[in-house]
This record gives sequence, C-alpha cells and structure tokens, in this order.
Amino acid sequence: MARFHPLPVAAVDRLTDDSVALTLSVPPELREEYRHAPGQHLALRRRTDGTEIRRTYSICSPAPDPAGDGPDRLRVGVRLVDGGAFSTYALKEIGVGDELEVMTPAGRFTLEPAPGLYAAVVGGSGITPVLSIVATLLAREPAARFCLIRSDRTAASTMFLEEVADLKDRYPQRFQLVTVLSREEQQAGLPSGRLDRDRLAGLLPALLPVEQVAGWFLCGPYGLVQGAERALRGLGVARDLIHEEIFHVDAGSAPAAMSAAPAHTHSTVTARLDGRGGTWPVRDGESLLETVLRNRPDAPYACKGGVCGTCRAFLVEGEVRMDRNFALETEETEGGYVLACQSHPLTEMVELDFDR
Repeated sequence: MARFHPLPVAAVDRLTDDSVALTLSVPPELREEYRHAPGQHLALRRRTDGTEIRRTYSICSPAPDPAGDGPDRLRVGVRLVDGGAFSTYALKEIGVGDELEVMTPAGRFTLEPAPGLYAAVVGGSGITPVLSIVATLLAREPAARFCLIRSDRTAASTMFLEEVADLKDRYPQRFQLVTVLSREEQQAGLPSGRLDRDRLAGLLPALLPVEQVAGWFLCGPYGLVQGAERALRGLGVARDLIHEEIFHVDAGSAPAAMSAAPAHTHSTVTARLDGRGGTWPVRDGESLLETVLRNRPDAPYACKGGVCGTCRAFLVEGEVRMDRNFALETEETEGGYVLACQSHPLTEMVELDFDR
C-alpha cells in the first residue's frame, strides 16, 4: 500500500534553465519501502494555504539490486511547467535540508533486466524514467543492448545530458544514442524537426532491426507517444511489446471521453483499501476516487488526470465509465482494472479493490 514519508533533500542539481534534479535521502528503516523497479515514479506532496498539492515525478536513479538493500538515495527530475504550483516551488524554493513528503514508489512503466535488444523513443522530460531503465539494464545484464531515440527542443534544454553521455562512454558497444532537436540544427546527426509518425516510420528501421526489439518504451508528451505507437504498429510491432507513459497532454490533442454513457444516480461504491473495506454513497458528478477520498483520505492518487495510474483499482463488481485513460495498458483494462479518478458509476452498486 502506498504511503507518504518525510524525506530530506540531499542535493538540488540544476539541469537546464527550467529543470532540476532533486536527490532525497532515505533513512535505513524506510529503504525497503522505497525499493523500486527501474521506471517507477514518486508522488510528492505539499500543503500550502490549506490546499494539498500532489505531483508525480519519475525516478531517474538506477534501481537497487534485488539481492541488496533498498536505496539510500532517490533522484527525480522536475521540469518547470507554466503556472505549475509544485514545479515552480521545486525550482525556486527547495533547498538542501528541506523535507518533502514522498509517496512510496508506484508505476508499471518498468523493465525487468533480461538479455535482448530494447529501445525507447522519448521527448523532453520523458528521459527521466528511461534513464533509470537504461542504467539498470546495462549494469545488471551483460547480454542486453539499448537504443535510445530522444527528442528535445534545443541542446540547452536537454535534461540529463551528462548522465546519458556517461552511459554512452561506459557502454559504447551496447548503448546506441540518437538525438533529434526540433528547434536547432546539429553539427552532426539527424536534421532538426519533430519526431512524428511518418518520420519515425522511416527512421526506426534505418536505426535498428525493429523486428528483433524485445520491448519498446515510449515516454513524453501525448502527441509524441501516440505518433511513435502508430509508427511501430505500422511496422508490425505487437501491441504487447509497446509500453507507454505520458507526461503531458495538451487540451487540443486529448481524445474525446472514452464513453458518453451517463453516470448512474444514487449509486454506492464499496472499496477495499489496505485490508479494510467500506461502502459509501456517490454524490452526483463525483468520480469514484472523490467518493472514496471523502471517507478514506489515505486512498492513493497523484495527478487526478488519468495520467499517472496511481489510483489504479480492480473493478470487482458493477460497471463504470472512464472519462480518460492515459495510464493503463490494454491488458490491464481487459483484465478488469480502472482508474478511480476517471471512473463514474453506471450501475447502482460498484465495488473496487485497491489492494490487488
């Protein structure tokens, strides 16, 4: 069960003009709780003026060895968002020695190290979880290779430039790096411009044997991720080999609601959470997460936008309408999982299990 703990800030490193990396110290008694898989994320919580703000940031540091202790430090990357309440605070106010409320790791955008060829297409801050995935994979699995195709606006805006370069120096035969800048010409390498579906459909087969890739990891803005997925599907890549994590969804690019079915009035939701259950009435217009939070403030969530997947729950009984889903993969929804923050009841009774 996800829980928050106060963790001290051990370092604040400026990456670009609009991004920082925060290093958090983990005391010995909490290291097992913060053991994470490569690619998982943390939710950070701040209370200000009576309002609680939560934001999710991916862990960029390598995952701990399964046979060793949990991590003594965690590192996340934060990029400034226009008007962002937490990102502005992170870039302008957080200092070494400050304490942050940090949820234990969550997320399924992960890779268990294994032999084979893997690849990623990332944009902007989408490099953050993939940096952990690449570093962990190459360190643990000598028979693994990785191809990273990353897109950024300019060289100056590229997060974790030195960390990625260090990986290239350390694993020159097993790590292939391809960089595309959308607003700046490079002296060498690919021409500038966006990585859209058509460009990726031509580029990917020229870079690597697409049919031999054991897993694709797409991370970044919605448009990039969707374009990369469509390019891969057009190249014959099976859907179960494609893993996605979306960091930002523009209002204009978001798809319509998944269903127009009206929510059932006078419904109740039964929820099991951390081994305890309860049943409560759903108010008109509420999501199931909002209903549960009114009665169980410890219910897990971070973004409330259908992006992070922290509020994932198993639908035990009843039917729901999900407004948006940018976090769950097809096999998860087909297996009965929903995002509580996006779910509204379509039946008189709905039962959710957050513990599965």
